[in-house]
Amino acid sequence: MSVMTDHQPVSILTDAEGPAAHVLNADGRGRVVLVCEHASRFIPAALDSLGLDADALLSHAAWDIGARDVARNMMAALDAPLVEARVSRLVYDCNRPPTARDAIAEKSEIFEIPGNSALAEDAREARVRDVYEPFRKALADTIASRTGPVMLVTIHSFTPVYMGQARQVELGLLHDADDRVARAMMRIAEDHTSLRAELNQPYSAADGVTHSLREHAVPAGIPNVMIEIRSDFIDTPAGAERVAGELVAMLSAVLRENPVLAGNDDTHFQDGAG
Repeated sequence: MSVMTDHQPVSILTDAEGPAAHVLNADGRGRVVLVCEHASRFIPAALDSLGLDADALLSHAAWDIGARDVARNMMAALDAPLVEARVSRLVYDCNRPPTARDAIAEKSEIFEIPGNSALAEDAREARVRDVYEPFRKALADTIASRTGPVMLVTIHSFTPVYMGQARQVELGLLHDADDRVARAMMRIAEDHTSLRAELNQPYSAADGVTHSLREHAVPAGIPNVMIEIRSDFIDTPAGAERVAGELVAMLSAVLRENPVLAGNDDTHFQDGAG
């Protein structure tokens, strides 16, 4: 479906449906900036559910189950701003650059996405313009507005079974070129969580999943980490609250132990590999 006219672009989001991203607790004074790129399963009415049935629209294909609840609990505990995407990743995956073909997936595991099949270039550009760019700007502006050192933390979830294979990892700590926070969290994980934590599992930068870190943190030297939580641990409010508390304890310990985030040292993390 093309949303362009001969005269001017027409947004895929109505005024009532927008914006595509928002910032919660924008004035929070904590050192962490939280991000949840897959917080919503909302699909704008103009896209006619992308041709999907209810099972697909409620599934993990449409959003990261439990991730928003975890992120919001962490936001409150850390007094952190939280940047959320408000549109399903099936419309546009805000953790992918416009150059990535899977930014608008034609298939997600078992689900074919009819509304994304053979998408015209102008329709693809409309999704970038109306979903990705507002999200990118909201995150960039949030980081730019902070005073003092910050840490960028993105929150995601993954399914217990993928392509028929059970996943044993329960908590993934992912990094791109900057591994400082991920390794610092791994070092203390057993002290703060009962979840089985692994580095760069079930995904890694090689899978193209660290775009937000690469776009907003790595070039600026901002310490960062992508957190992946197995969704069966956070698919209830109680589970999301418990896991959020454990992650907050881990991040708080890293913040205390590393002088770069205390504002006393601008060179390295105590546990870091530059």
